[in-house]
Amino acid sequence: MDKTLLKGLNVLEHVAAREGGVRITDIAAELDLTKSNAHRVLKTLEHAGYLRQDPKSREYGPSLKLWELGSAIVGRMDIRTHASDVLRRLANEARESVHLSVLENGEVIYIDKIDSPAAIGAYTRIGGRAPAYCVATGKAMLCYLPEDELRPILAHLNRHSKNTIVDPEELRRELMTSRQRGYTLNRGEWRDNVWGIATAIRGASSNVIAAIGVSGPEFHFDQEGRCEALAEMVMRAGREISGRIGYRGA
Repeated sequence: MDKTLLKGLNVLEHVAAREGGVRITDIAAELDLTKSNAHRVLKTLEHAGYLRQDPKSREYGPSLKLWELGSAIVGRMDIRTHASDVLRRLANEARESVHLSVLENGEVIYIDKIDSPAAIGAYTRIGGRAPAYCVATGKAMLCYLPEDELRPILAHLNRHSKNTIVDPEELRRELMTSRQRGYTLNRGEWRDNVWGIATAIRGASSNVIAAIGVSGPEFHFDQEGRCEALAEMVMRAGREISGRIGYRGA
C-alpha cells in the first residue's frame, strides 16, 4: 500500500468536501499531518492541477480539473442511454455498422454498437478493443489528446494491415487534418478492406469523452460522394449526442 498516495488522496478529498478554502495549518490540524507534510502534499496537488491556491488569501481549493474528471465519468456512465436511439437512427440512415467507443490506454473500447442492416457489414463486439490509431473512432479521440499523452502512442505504431499508418509524422498530420474537418477516416488500417468514419463526442466541460462512427466493407465507401455523405451523417449524430450530455459549444 502506497501511504504517500493515500495521504495525497485524503488531502484532495478533504479539500474538495470543504465549502470554503483551506490553509496549510487547517489541513495539518484536521488530518493530523505536520505542516511540512501538509505543505508538500498541497503543492504536489497544485502542481498536478487538482488544487489551486488563491494568491491573496493563500487558501487552497479544488480546481476545475476535478469537475472535468467527474463530468467525464458521469458522461461515460450515461452516454449509452443518451446515444442509443441516435445509434439506431444512424445505422438505418447509413446502412452500415455503428459504434460508440471510449479511449483507454491508447485503445478504443466499444461500449455500444448497432450491426449493419445490410447483408454485409463490419464485425465488432461490445467490450472489444482495438488500437486507437488504426480505427476511425480511435483517431477521432486522438485528435484532441494533449501532446504528452499522444506522444507515447505515436512512438509505438505497429502494423495490423497493409494500410496501417506506422509513420508517426504521417499519422500526426492526418490527425491535424481530421481535427480541422471534424471527422476521421480509417481506410482499412485495422482490418483489410474494412473502412470507417467517425467523429468525437464532447461532454459538458467540452472535453472529448467518446466517439461515434460507422464502418463497413471498402466497396460501400469508395463510391463517389459516399464518404462525404456518411461523414455528414456521423457528425450530425455526434453533435446530437454531445448536446444531450451537456455540450454547448459550436
